[in-house]
Amino acid sequence: MLRRRFAVVCSMLGVVLGMALSAHAGEPAKPVRMGCGIMTFETVPGWGLDENGKSQIGSTHGGVVIDKSGSIYTSANIGVFVFSPEGKIVRKFVGPEYSSIHDLKIASEGDDEFIYGARNAAGEGIKFHAVTGDIVLKLPFPKESGLDLKKFAPTAITIAPNGDIFLSDGYASDHIFKFDKTGKYLSHFGKKGNGLKEFNTAHGMVLDTRYDPPRLLICDRNHGPKGRLLHYDLDGNFIDEVVTGLGMPTSAAVQGDYVSVPDLHGRLVILDKSNTIIAVLGHNADPTTRVNFNVPQDKWKEGVFSGTHGSYWDKDGNLYVQDWNVSGRIMKLVRVK
Repeated sequence: MLRRRFAVVCSMLGVVLGMALSAHAGEPAKPVRMGCGIMTFETVPGWGLDENGKSQIGSTHGGVVIDKSGSIYTSANIGVFVFSPEGKIVRKFVGPEYSSIHDLKIASEGDDEFIYGARNAAGEGIKFHAVTGDIVLKLPFPKESGLDLKKFAPTAITIAPNGDIFLSDGYASDHIFKFDKTGKYLSHFGKKGNGLKEFNTAHGMVLDTRYDPPRLLICDRNHGPKGRLLHYDLDGNFIDEVVTGLGMPTSAAVQGDYVSVPDLHGRLVILDKSNTIIAVLGHNADPTTRVNFNVPQDKWKEGVFSGTHGSYWDKDGNLYVQDWNVSGRIMKLVRVK
C-alpha cells in the first residue's frame, strides 16, 4: 500500500522563501526557514566553507555522523573531514585508505569512539579510531559466504548493540552481510529484485532504535517504481515494508522517535514513530538541478538541495545534511524552538 503523507504546504513555503532569498546574485545568503511544527529548521548560510566562502572538502558522495563531543564527521571522495559545530575543520583523514567512504556510522567502545565506513569503490568496510584515524578493522568480501560475485561495492554499514556489523552490497549484489565484532563472517541475506523481500539498490541502512529490540531500517532506493524503507530483524528476517513512494531514499538517521531520510531528488523527509512523514525539508522543484551531481557551488540555492545523500542529528535536534555534489556540500539546519 502506498503511504505518502507529505507535509506539502510546509515544504513549499520553505522552498518559495529559499528561492526568494537566493535570487540576488552576489548578495550574502540569508537563513531560510523550512519544515513545519516541531520539525521547523533554519539554515546556517556558509556553514563549513572556508574564509573565502569556498567549499574545502572536494566532491561529496558520503555520509555524516557526530561524536560525543559534538564534532561533525563527513565523508568526501578524498577522505573524512571533521568539523566543529561552528563549521571549522578541526582534523581530517585524507588519503587512499579513507577515500570513497559512501556511508558512515559511529559507535562507542569504553572511552573510545570508532568510525565505521562502507567504501563502495574500494570494495570493503572499515573501522577506524575517531580521533587518531588508526584503522583497526577491514571487511573485504567474505569468501566464506560461498558466493561468486563479479563485483563487491558496499554502500551502507551499521552496528548492532552486541557489536555485530552489517554491510550492504548496495551497488552490486544487494546482499547484506553480517559479521561479528572481530570481522568474522556470520551470514548474509537479501537478493536483487523488485519483489517484496528483494532489494533494488539496498543503498542505506541504520539500526532503528525506535523499537525494542532494535531492528534494521533499510533504504531500498530504486525499488520500482518508487523507493521504500524496510524493516528486517538482526537475524536477517523480513519484518515489514515500512513506507513506499519516497523517491530515491539514500540513508536514514534516528534520534528518539524520529528518522531523517535524505531523498536523492533534493529533499529530506522526517518520519515519526508511526512512520508518517511529518516534514519535508529543502524540496527542489527544479528537475534540472535535482538528482544532479554537477551543480557547482555558484549555482547552489540556500535552503534548496540538489542530491540529498546523508544526514545526522546532534544532541539539540539540529540536522547536518550532505548533498551528492561535485563541489562538496554539507549544510547545517538549526532546529527552531
